[in-house]
Amino acid sequence: MDLLVDDFDAARWVPLRYLNFFRLIIAGLFLVAGIELNLGADAPRVFKGAAIAYIAAVLTLGFPDAARRLGLDRLITLQVVIDIVLLGLIMWASGGYASGMPVLMMVILAGAGLVAKERMVLFYAALATVTVLTENVWRLLSNGKPADFLQVGILCTGFFGIAITARLLARRAKANESLAVQRGEALAKQQAVNERIIRDMQDGVVVLDGEGRVLQANPRAAELLGVLSLEGLRLSDLDENLADLRNACGAEGRLLRAGAAGKLLRCRALGAHDDERDDERDDGTETLVYLTDYEEIQTQIQQLKLAALGRLTASMAHEIRNPLSAVTQAAELLTEEKRGEVQVRLIRIINDNARRIERMIRDVLALGRREDMLPEALPLDVFASGLVDERALGGGSEREIYRFDLPHGATLAIDRAHLHQILDNLLANARRYCSGQPGSVRVFAANETGGRTALHVVDDGPGIPETDRSRIFEPFFTTHPKGTGLGLYIARELADANGATLELLDNSPGAHFVLTGRSLP
Repeated sequence: MDLLVDDFDAARWVPLRYLNFFRLIIAGLFLVAGIELNLGADAPRVFKGAAIAYIAAVLTLGFPDAARRLGLDRLITLQVVIDIVLLGLIMWASGGYASGMPVLMMVILAGAGLVAKERMVLFYAALATVTVLTENVWRLLSNGKPADFLQVGILCTGFFGIAITARLLARRAKANESLAVQRGEALAKQQAVNERIIRDMQDGVVVLDGEGRVLQANPRAAELLGVLSLEGLRLSDLDENLADLRNACGAEGRLLRAGAAGKLLRCRALGAHDDERDDERDDGTETLVYLTDYEEIQTQIQQLKLAALGRLTASMAHEIRNPLSAVTQAAELLTEEKRGEVQVRLIRIINDNARRIERMIRDVLALGRREDMLPEALPLDVFASGLVDERALGGGSEREIYRFDLPHGATLAIDRAHLHQILDNLLANARRYCSGQPGSVRVFAANETGGRTALHVVDDGPGIPETDRSRIFEPFFTTHPKGTGLGLYIARELADANGATLELLDNSPGAHFVLTGRSLP
């Protein structure tokens, strides 16, 4: 039955071929120039027979067919045993260890250590040691000549040292090869994933050479520019607006109309090897271009706005219908009622609901002005103190409810009118639900990482139930009978328009809101 060489054996076969080539050269030298090299002087016939047997063994066992028939491990063992035995015979026929055969044995052991498996190299070293010692003992017993066993012992120790070292090197090479294969497979998988991501991206990606010719491009780029394929084309030939994109667009990007369809595209261009982390600009000639369909983005934004407007309109219709029905019913009763005290109560109902409708309309209008902003670094201590002074016009006891811990110099980069509305809403809610004791509403600020400031508003009231926390920023959600449900929703929208965030933190039993934004514009 034929045995096929597995992947690892195929890797071992390469160094084994070089070792076989070395064997072939040595065997040929023995056969052709052995006498000139002063080999075989003690037993010429034995030397010649060993040389012929050696070259025959190399030619017989040195081809891949032998590995398939015997198996690579068996072949290696058979070759090494033949090497050591025949070199031992040549050493005996050539005057002993001084003939240099132990040195050739070391070379064979080193090669075997690279291709053999694990402990077999120790067997080979032991066999070489036994062979050399046996030859020296035989020479001592047959000729009566004293042998230099110290030098022979050093040679035999060298057999083990070379065999073990070669095996360790082979093991290290195998581990490195296995690691390289694993990393190669991981890299191939990652490359396939990256190619799939780039191919399916909604943005167009184009790589240009120094002459503006397309080296690579994903299908989306060709679609945006209205062609079937971009590879090999010059973008300037498609549209003159696409010439010199690296300088025209830059890393920040700009809008331009380009391509056969004349689409409005957002273009960003930068060096293919720019290192933004180290602020190092690529001096190479390749340019990486990103193309985004700006018209599609505008369409999506418009659809989102229309959807939000639809939900807002439906909610407003529902919320206005209730106070409007109360106003209508009270007005009808007012025309029929003659008693003065009842008329006063009906008029109060009409006024309260009319003011509620007015607050809704004012809040919605404020939401429509969220983009009209002028950010400035507002000092929080002065701004918050002034806002509380407006709310505490009734007396000093009202002022004592608020406790401030705002460091001098703490600022928040935000539109003044927007901060007034956000903070006024937070303070109004905190005042409504707090205990009313001095210091029951705390306002403090803290510096955050990245040049940001966090403004906290905390009260000691009952807090917000867990079931309501996820809905607290939804429009028209309120737990107060006279509330519109738009205050916190609009506050967060205004914060978002200024690049800030408004969050509800867990501070049971009280409520804890934090407004976080840039310290400076």
